[in-house]
Amino acid sequence: MTDFRYVETTPHPRRNYPLHFTLFVATLLTTTWAGTIWIGKAAVVDTFAHFLRSLKIGLPFSLSLLAFLTVHEFGHFFATVKHRIRATLPYYLPLPPLPFLMSIGTLGAVIRMKEPIRSRRALFDIGAAGPLAGFVVALALLVYGFTHLPSVDYIYSIHPEYRAAGGIPPAPPETLHLGKSLLFILLEKLIEPKGLPPMYELYHYPFLFAGWLGCFVTALNLLPVGQLDGGHVIYAMFGHVGHRKISKLFLACITILGAPSFILGLLPLINPALVFPAPELLLRWSWPGWIIWAFILRKFLGTKHPQAGSDRPLTARRMLAGWGCIAIFILTFTPVPFAII
Repeated sequence: MTDFRYVETTPHPRRNYPLHFTLFVATLLTTTWAGTIWIGKAAVVDTFAHFLRSLKIGLPFSLSLLAFLTVHEFGHFFATVKHRIRATLPYYLPLPPLPFLMSIGTLGAVIRMKEPIRSRRALFDIGAAGPLAGFVVALALLVYGFTHLPSVDYIYSIHPEYRAAGGIPPAPPETLHLGKSLLFILLEKLIEPKGLPPMYELYHYPFLFAGWLGCFVTALNLLPVGQLDGGHVIYAMFGHVGHRKISKLFLACITILGAPSFILGLLPLINPALVFPAPELLLRWSWPGWIIWAFILRKFLGTKHPQAGSDRPLTARRMLAGWGCIAIFILTFTPVPFAII
């Protein structure tokens, strides 16, 4: 997840280029490693040299994902340059794909602003630039993935048993399904790709998976709460009162969205006798992760937004771009991004 924050620093800090470069290289390694695992061909670890050679299969995923993260963060960065606000270069956050984590190899990236934002217009430009730039990359990855699907032999190379079954069989119970955003559904209808995999096999396709993740991260960043990118945009567009009302309303919405499946999963912890299978319809329309997100957003980000210098209203062009951000949020938001069905 990406974000930017203001932190107090020395008047003229020096850029720590070695640290930025090291974090980028480490994230390239961990995302490539994760991409190899997600595709379904785990990296060989008998020797370090062999391990590195076996990682090449994960490069399409890692380069695609890092392209999205880099464009998103530099969208923020160049907006700070435009408004002459000192900020760091992106700090990439590597996360090794450990066995007990469904890791994609990174926690995202973050820049740090070293002086306060002076106006709502600057706040809007900086907050909106990242999601708008990143969305272009995510959309391009999805379109490329839809229009360059490999032949069926590709999935047979990962699942040889599918060949004997005559194609991709229905998912067995307890299988991870990725959810579809409105954008994904629209592209599916417009392009009508042949050989599009079911959502429980999508993560084997690096460009589609990276594009799906890019949309998911874009939607998370555009949540209209606190000091997320979406919170900055909403505050700049509608002011303090509008931001607070929208933040509270959205927190209530995702709480309602996540509550049914969260309660159902909590019942066995209260009383083991209350274990019973969840209806598939519930799993497809409620994600318990939204309860966790609602708690994090309320506890650590809140529904308030600090004053952003000059309170001059946005220009018509910026308001139009703001509505564009809202449209992108609607297109990329996935009510149930992950489901075990």
